[in-house]
Amino acid sequence: MSSQTRTLQLDTPGQRLDKVLTEQLADLSRTQIQRLLKEEQILVNGRPAKANLKLEGGEQVTITLPEPEETELLPEEIPLDIRYEDDDMLVINKPAGMVVHPAVGHSSGTLVNAVLAHCPDLPGIGGEKRPGIVHRLDKETSGLIVVAKNEAALRHLQANSQT
Repeated sequence: MSSQTRTLQLDTPGQRLDKVLTEQLADLSRTQIQRLLKEEQILVNGRPAKANLKLEGGEQVTITLPEPEETELLPEEIPLDIRYEDDDMLVINKPAGMVVHPAVGHSSGTLVNAVLAHCPDLPGIGGEKRPGIVHRLDKETSGLIVVAKNEAALRHLQANSQT
């Protein structure tokens, strides 16, 4: 099994490492980041770091990611509470208890599986694992989630959702 290494330069003094990584690494879930920290696959200035590390600013963070497991995204006819839809995006009211995208232990029954059934052209928009997903909500969190239906909308929505 091969791995991939990413290096980030952080300038976020006073913030916790795990929170900054969750915000900056949209392709990794909070759970994945916590696991990588526990397995000492995230180094800050060359040393293993704890999740609650308060950053001082100017840290170099090296993240070693294992080779991704192959997960085939399949459309599933799951009812969606669509609050808004146009040619570029969907706004869906995600219920608590629903996982947003497939991951280990949750290969089906996710919001992404449902959206793929609703929008068959979505695969490939924003990456294979999270097609069209602009932001995330935790499994137990209910609320509105935005899904882009094309690359231009995804870039625009992600740029405008940054804080």
